[in-house]
Amino acid sequence: MKELLDKLINAHGISGYEEQVRNIISAEISKYVDIVSVGKMGGLIAHKKGKGPKIMLAAHMDEIGLMIKSIDADGKIRFSPIGGVDVITIVGQRVHMHVKNDKTILGVITTDDIAEGSLVSDMPKIKEMHVDTGMTKEELTNEGIKVGTVMGLEQDSGYLGKEEIIFGKALDDRIGCYILLELAKKLSKKNLDADLYFVFTVQEEIAFYGAVATAYKVEPDYAVVVDVTNVIHGSKEIGKGPCLGFKDSTMITNRKINDYLIKIAEKHAIPLQFDVGEENSSDAFGISMTKGGIPTTVLGPCIKNIHTTIGVADMKDVENTISILHELVMNPNIDFGNSN
Repeated sequence: MKELLDKLINAHGISGYEEQVRNIISAEISKYVDIVSVGKMGGLIAHKKGKGPKIMLAAHMDEIGLMIKSIDADGKIRFSPIGGVDVITIVGQRVHMHVKNDKTILGVITTDDIAEGSLVSDMPKIKEMHVDTGMTKEELTNEGIKVGTVMGLEQDSGYLGKEEIIFGKALDDRIGCYILLELAKKLSKKNLDADLYFVFTVQEEIAFYGAVATAYKVEPDYAVVVDVTNVIHGSKEIGKGPCLGFKDSTMITNRKINDYLIKIAEKHAIPLQFDVGEENSSDAFGISMTKGGIPTTVLGPCIKNIHTTIGVADMKDVENTISILHELVMNPNIDFGNSN
């Protein structure tokens, strides 16, 4: 796997605790842009100056995770989900907690029945689960583990059967972060006809407050959210091109930007899929509702096992997303007229 992508995937950055991811991104993108700043909520804005329309390309840094809500007398840690955590995906998963002196403590998610070796016939509820660290409540407390401590889901990353197919945690949306970093590198020595802002948002998995805050500050003419979406067999598949979002549970994306991106894909023979969703949403909603309305759409690879620790993606889709965005930025003028 690409070293930078692997580094991003394996960084720890639960919603509201994105510092480690932000530090990686800041160190990398500073080489390719004119100004890097961090907002009060923690979002990172990297500005590459240019003439022409002000474009905002946004990806979110945060990932799903857990937060401790109580610790039983025998050391069992009860938790609350941060973001869209599906219980079926976390039973038996490892978690990590950062404590004093940069020490990390690991635990495993289990239930009383599983711990005792009993067969489980019904899917347990989150309130029936706990994290087992092998430590007592007193030992945990002495390490600084308490109510409010966050726990990140732990997983390896790498290739599956062939080198194009990657797996790992937090592909949502470290892939988007990687795409923007690679695009910034590709554009670093070029003069642009766009005033370009690479934006890395916080707390997308909770809501879209981070996106609203950064969009309010940037005030772009239009925006593209670079985020992953789920696979739907027969409709959206990995390896068949990035997905252009037309609709999700909260918004209909901007038709003018969509048409323009479709023309780019057709002109350069880049495969492109279309996403009409009914459940998920993205930072695009928050951005589109800011400052009287910002034309916004969503573009990015689809992945298998979204919101799990073993997401699966095809690097061809990543590279094709970069190619489409590169052509957009190099030819950024879209006639919005009086309609979307």
